[in-house]
Amino acid sequence: MTDVKILDIQSNIDSHIDWPSLMDKEVELTGMVQNIRLPKWGAFIILRLSNYNIQTVVENGKINIDPATIPVESTIRIKGTVRQSQIKDLAIFPRNAEIQVNHIDILSVPSLPALPLDTTKKDIEAGLDTKFTLRPLTLRHPKQRAIFKISATIFNEFGNFLTQNGFTRICSPKIVFSGAEGGANIFKLEYFDRNAYLAQSPQFYKQMMVGAFGRVFETGPVFRAEKHDTSRHLNEYVSMDIEMALQNGYEELIQVETNALKYIFDKVASDCANEVALLGIEMPVIDKIYTFRFNDIKQIIFDKYGKDYRGEKDLCPEEEALISQYVKETYNSDLVFITHYPTIKRPFYAMPDPANPDETLSFDCLFRGLEITTGGERLYKYDDYVTNMKKRGMNVDLFQSYLQTFQYGMPPHGGLGIGLERVTAQLCGLSNVKEASLFPRDINRLEP
Repeated sequence: MTDVKILDIQSNIDSHIDWPSLMDKEVELTGMVQNIRLPKWGAFIILRLSNYNIQTVVENGKINIDPATIPVESTIRIKGTVRQSQIKDLAIFPRNAEIQVNHIDILSVPSLPALPLDTTKKDIEAGLDTKFTLRPLTLRHPKQRAIFKISATIFNEFGNFLTQNGFTRICSPKIVFSGAEGGANIFKLEYFDRNAYLAQSPQFYKQMMVGAFGRVFETGPVFRAEKHDTSRHLNEYVSMDIEMALQNGYEELIQVETNALKYIFDKVASDCANEVALLGIEMPVIDKIYTFRFNDIKQIIFDKYGKDYRGEKDLCPEEEALISQYVKETYNSDLVFITHYPTIKRPFYAMPDPANPDETLSFDCLFRGLEITTGGERLYKYDDYVTNMKKRGMNVDLFQSYLQTFQYGMPPHGGLGIGLERVTAQLCGLSNVKEASLFPRDINRLEP
């Protein structure tokens, strides 16, 4: 006979702590040592918990262990009493409570005699390459944790906003038969007895699902085999995608994105107030939508700044920065939408402008000097796809599993993709988008 251990289901598994309710009460907590400061009378031990960096106070001779012997990044279990406090250090949270410790158990210590990087300082004093190589350690720094708490909130609230507004979450394959956007920037892999590719985008699948649900979204990784090594690019990043049936054209998409970003930034401001303060973030205010046509904004930048990019078919990084500067100075907005990109620079599924087939009903969204979104209306009739693909020299037969979507009938629709790392980097004021990726993948890095 087998013995079965039966446990009651706990009603509370939350790791958030109601500190005010614990004032002057004894608690027992397990966490990792973020920092230790050693004044003559004892020690301040900053303990890293799931949602907190709590200050604990140890007086000499009043506990079972000398705090000076505890290495940073040790895991300890403490017992003590919660006391009222007023703490100025923004890296500590909460700042109105601390724990007067009366007992410590050491559960683990680092196996290294000295850590390769000092994470107790206000900022990590190391170059990006060192930070990324030592990522399991550097991510423990309060400012690094703050970046990814904000990133997680952006990710979560994107889905929450869309779900509340009638969108259905989908999860599309990341091993695909072909690239959604063509070109050579696609990772090839062996798939049993044939070739397959890592998805550049969920584009084909989210279009298919518009035929089923009307409004869909997805949050997941995408892969670009671009041989860039710049502050703007990653070879794997998280794309937050929307696709929806349209009644009144691409401006519906701009409305949805603007409302989504406004909602997300409001949630970051409220739910990540401590992280926003620690990083010194100025939260954007979104109260109007500003749009410029592609050719018009190029003329404005030429007239305003003397930079002539009017013959180029895309926006270069300097243009994006100047456009954002112009819009900030003129309209005090951190967001701007650039519409009607040239057809030659958009994928085969982009809808041409009926008034000028050389332009598309598409757009980019720039946020504080960087493009964070590409979107627009799509073709939705089968014959238009076949004509457009042949015009571009594409093999229509290779795309039949995708094109059957339009053979069965599709409504006017469109969509967009937002780069999570780019939004996070711009909001947090980071100099490199890789700093907004937990474990960045670029042309030079595959570890850790």
